[in-house]
Amino acid sequence: MLTAVFERARSQRRLAFIPYLMAGDPDLATTSQLIGALSAQGADLIELGVPYSDPLADGPTIAAAAQRALGNRVGLSDVLALAKQCSGNSAPIVLFTYYNPVYQFGVQRFAAALADAGVAGAIVPDLALEESAELRAALAEQGREMPLLVAPSTPPERARRIAEAAGGFVYVVSRLGVTGAGKTPDFAPLRAQITALRERTSKPLAVGFGVSRTEDVRSVADADGVIVGSALIDRYAGLSGTQAVERVVDLAAALIAATRR
Repeated sequence: MLTAVFERARSQRRLAFIPYLMAGDPDLATTSQLIGALSAQGADLIELGVPYSDPLADGPTIAAAAQRALGNRVGLSDVLALAKQCSGNSAPIVLFTYYNPVYQFGVQRFAAALADAGVAGAIVPDLALEESAELRAALAEQGREMPLLVAPSTPPERARRIAEAAGGFVYVVSRLGVTGAGKTPDFAPLRAQITALRERTSKPLAVGFGVSRTEDVRSVADADGVIVGSALIDRYAGLSGTQAVERVVDLAAALIAATRR
């Protein structure tokens, strides 16, 4: 399911564009509007964040968005309901969550709920490869996929095993540290990492963390996709409804244009 997203983008000689949104920030109605607008704009896949109070991978922008959503009492069930409501859009949805909400919800129940909501898969950044077999199997039984993350510090042999187990695509973290638009990654080592990963896997490689500008997108043109989160959230923070959508669509259009090779 996810692989097809990248195959289509590759056939059109461009990177897949994958925006990240925090569900429930500023409210679920606005998130729904943003999903629809980004899908219409040409997003290939949408990462939908599940609000969580103790994130390991999220920088200040996404952590603040999660706190705003938690303030609206948005939980995993609400996110699944939102995803189901938006499943008619052309861009499929993959959830970005941490393992504790999945564990509390129940692994098998979570996988079944994703299938019921039409969600293509889940990214769980705090679940190590060695601990992910149960969730990967449960998702696979439901026809869902679980991309796994490779960091700049991941040893080559471990990166090979992660890529082998990853479902849909390999999430290539551009830099050490957390998400956020403030620190521009050093793209030279990232490009070397992409080249090395190409020798270990044929699965699509999507780059995230710190990709926020059109120059950043062009700098990783040898990847298969780019994931942009904090820069979009920064655009609409403090806004809602039509105003939020207008601010996000404007930036998304520029980023999508930069994905063309």
